[in-house]
Amino acid sequence: MSTATIAKAPAKQPGKGGRRMSLPVLLLIIAGVLVLTSAVRLITDADGITSTGQMSTALRAAVPIGLAGLGGLWAERAGVVNIGLEGMMILGTWFGAWAGYQWGPWTGVVVGIIGGALGAVLHAIATVTFNVNHIVSGVALNILALGTTRYLSKFTFEDAPQGSSKQSPPIESLGTFDVPGLSSWLETLNQKHWFLVSDIAGLVGGLITDLSPLTVVAVALVPATWYVLWRTSFGLRLRSCGENPIAAESLGVNVYKYKYIAVIISGGFAGLGGAFLSIVSSNVYLDGQTAGRGYIGLAAMIFGNWMPGGLALGAGLFGYTDSLKLRGGTTNVHALILLLAILLVAGAIYLIWKKKYVPAAVTAVISALMFVWYTTTNEVPNQVVTASPYVITLLVLSLSAQRLRMPKADGLPYRKGQGK
Repeated sequence: MSTATIAKAPAKQPGKGGRRMSLPVLLLIIAGVLVLTSAVRLITDADGITSTGQMSTALRAAVPIGLAGLGGLWAERAGVVNIGLEGMMILGTWFGAWAGYQWGPWTGVVVGIIGGALGAVLHAIATVTFNVNHIVSGVALNILALGTTRYLSKFTFEDAPQGSSKQSPPIESLGTFDVPGLSSWLETLNQKHWFLVSDIAGLVGGLITDLSPLTVVAVALVPATWYVLWRTSFGLRLRSCGENPIAAESLGVNVYKYKYIAVIISGGFAGLGGAFLSIVSSNVYLDGQTAGRGYIGLAAMIFGNWMPGGLALGAGLFGYTDSLKLRGGTTNVHALILLLAILLVAGAIYLIWKKKYVPAAVTAVISALMFVWYTTTNEVPNQVVTASPYVITLLVLSLSAQRLRMPKADGLPYRKGQGK
């Protein structure tokens, strides 16, 4: 079949989504945010916001979110909405811990992937074969996964040494490593607290310090996903199923097969994210361990406009906010309020330039409230730190909603031969 013909089939949705941001503009924005962050760090003396330890923790927190987002990307590029990512992650945490406790951590990783994929099979049967509403199927899977793992824990972990009905015994570690020489040099440079230089050292140092081998695998899956979906004929056929399945079918694509493959791969990614939580992040399975990360991963995918690169940025943002509560960041969050207020001022100016005066006024008011909050307090309550990942999720989705462009057939029912 002609891949060039399929490439012409998906047409852009009229009136939805703006032009894609160019790489130079994106890099300029990232550089600007980094400069502002460094300035805020100097003003507030909150050196922890760009420390090597903070960035390393943020990367570890971002990995399961990013893996869930990659899972959502694969499914939705084939036209299947995967609200069930949370349930697949839950299955990954339990199966990963169960196998890891008995046969070692790497076996746990593999079985965790299989656990997530089994949940995905159920979602694919419901949505692809029987055309069940994708949201309903995903929610049902989340409930089923939660109940199933709680039931199984009573038989497997309750009588085990150091285990209980809500917690597995400790799992052997996969180990960690640093980049010899470079990690310690960047750590030293970060502790100088110089403007911008130390912040860049903290950011880069966090990416190469105290790394788990599974973190490296997870990060490598981002460019691998981009290559497979956008540089291979397999990926082109899969994406055509999410854009125009009728046209894809007319050109010989087995739409059912590609949807099944995409959803099962989606579940495998989510299961890997769950196994990461139970084996790497905490080395035990805990009831409620995912804490909504499947949903946040879905939000990261939407923030990234259904693209791997944008998804990685979104996962990094959500992982960073999640890491603040892990490192007791009340002072750091207070400093970030000032940063957010400044960014909102920049956003208001941009909206005025675009002649969107009402949104600009609303943004300016919110920025003023942030400035008042910062100047009238010295730190924020722990409850605000705990809620920050979820608040950031809502803010990012609301601010990015105008530029999004989802696959045209995402979530739409499809029956073989319906175009005849």
